[in-house]
Amino acid sequence: METEEIRRLIALEDAHWWYRERRAILRRELRELGRPGVALDIGAAGGGNTRVLAEAGWDATATDTDESALEMARQRGVPAVRADARALPFGSGSVDLVTAFDVLEHIREDHLVTEEIARVLAPGGHVLIAVPCDMALWSSHDDAVGHVRRYRRESLTTVVEKAGLRVDRVWSWNVLLRPVVKWHRRRSVGSDLSKVPALLNAGLSAVIRAERYLPVGSLRGVSLFLRARLQR
Repeated sequence: METEEIRRLIALEDAHWWYRERRAILRRELRELGRPGVALDIGAAGGGNTRVLAEAGWDATATDTDESALEMARQRGVPAVRADARALPFGSGSVDLVTAFDVLEHIREDHLVTEEIARVLAPGGHVLIAVPCDMALWSSHDDAVGHVRRYRRESLTTVVEKAGLRVDRVWSWNVLLRPVVKWHRRRSVGSDLSKVPALLNAGLSAVIRAERYLPVGSLRGVSLFLRARLQR
């Protein structure tokens, strides 16, 4: 992702319905993982998710390739290290949790990323991944933010399992709004990263929160989430 896109994301993420609900998902998953440990947030941009990890008691570090993003993260009190996700500067077996939200779709050699995740994870450690799904949704937004692919469940599961990780769960997200997203992106030009009017933001927030309680995770959405672990 370009530096300007990262700046735009940081300016939006605290209030934007999309990022707020994804942080809620992260908090929910962290509660299920139990006792906090050492966490690595790959492709962290300004560290929004890294802050969630820290708030939950994890010893969390943000990584990104963009030094401007890392400096913005540090200004927000987030420990940050410049790192390529394909060659992480961390010891083998040194991390209990890796988060990689919107990372794999930017890297052609996505298998190198999942292999590095498996390497740095301690036995029993977990990874939480989020990616855009379904090439049928490809649009100018994907071009603008530097995507090289959108995933199917099978392609995401395969690249994770080949790295030696055991997949615990895969589910779709942003299912209810998929038709709206598809319609909007077919008519828009460039990135979707823009400020949403307050009333619209509240309405979209209400819709996306409903997915917490509805059995829609097996249906087609806009994104995929995956949780996996390194077997002991």
